Amino acid sequence: MTAKLPSSLQTTNRRHFLRVGATALALPMLEAFSAPAASKVRAGAKNFVAIGTFLGWHQNSFFPKVGGRDYEIPETLHPIAELRDEFTIFSGLDHRAPNGHGAWSNFLCGQSPKSYSLDQMIADSIGASSRFPSIQLAAGAGESDSKEGNGISFTRRGVKLPQVQRPSVLYRQLFTSKADRSRIEYLLRSGRSSLDLVLDDALRLQKSLPARDRDKLEEYFESFRAVEKRMGRQLETINDPIPTPDYKLPGYDPITPNLQIEAEQIMYDLMTLALETDSTRVISFFLHGLGQVFSFDGKALGSGYHGLSHHGNNPAMIRDLVTIETAHIHCFAGFLKQLKEKKSPQGKSLLDETIVLLGTGMGDASRHSNTNLPTLVAGGGFNHGSHLAMG
Repeated sequence: MTAKLPSSLQTTNRRHFLRVGATALALPMLEAFSAPAASKVRAGAKNFVAIGTFLGWHQNSFFPKVGGRDYEIPETLHPIAELRDEFTIFSGLDHRAPNGHGAWSNFLCGQSPKSYSLDQMIADSIGASSRFPSIQLAAGAGESDSKEGNGISFTRRGVKLPQVQRPSVLYRQLFTSKADRSRIEYLLRSGRSSLDLVLDDALRLQKSLPARDRDKLEEYFESFRAVEKRMGRQLETINDPIPTPDYKLPGYDPITPNLQIEAEQIMYDLMTLALETDSTRVISFFLHGLGQVFSFDGKALGSGYHGLSHHGNNPAMIRDLVTIETAHIHCFAGFLKQLKEKKSPQGKSLLDETIVLLGTGMGDASRHSNTNLPTLVAGGGFNHGSHLAMG
């Protein structure tokens, strides 16, 4: 599943701002600001978004019965039926990963779990073009799981990157007020200085250790270097004008697993804003919900999400599982529609500028099988509308 982005991803457009005194207002891209050779700019995507699930998707409800363009929309994908010309369904894909839940990290890492993930390869290539090289998000994990448990983004050295699952935290990161900047700059500079001291001490310690311990320390401190790199990038852009979107967050953060669907909707809104304002060009979003008992229309389902995924072909359990997965796709549909509605001066949609990968490292949770991975690619300006049966 490794793929190269089009070379046009390396083309960077600067944001433009209207300045009134000390105030800066982010403007959308206007024709008047376009480069003289704008008509010659190569087409192609400039953003990448990966959305992965921990428990996979029920294959019989995700995959069409036939390949090609004349397939019937499967049950789980009904919420995006009207967008069928904007996405492609893939079946028959396989990372050759070991079976079991441990394969969640293979989604973006390929055959080697917890290794350099696709989103981070892309971020290392194009991330410097925006304020945030990449953003990692999660919904339905619970704060302890989000910090210590599963994730889908890993650095070149295989260090798992932390995920943000509080919408208010993501909003502040993206659209912090000017009044907060001096405090943020102080925290960044003091934090970076502390990291420098820690790394200096580590290097001295490393020299006195045997080879195996040195390698282990090197792995550990790679995570510190990744943090330092990101802090440096934030310091470089600390004085850049920051967008002020017309978007109001709810008065609470839907971080508990029972509010996962609500959290997904808000995160998708903020992801759209992040891409629209060119705050980042690479996003990963992990849908967890392992221990959650979902409720719909005020009624709780008969079993938890994890239990339903191990349905053993029980029709009632499959029905409830597909209900959950269809709710995930309903949120996803809202995201795709927002991206499609946002237009550039040349009439190109934000969806055409963004490759959106929806998938999983888990093929069939009921059998703990990681073959035939449910995969969907949307946007990116590709010729969509088909089900590609790869095997």
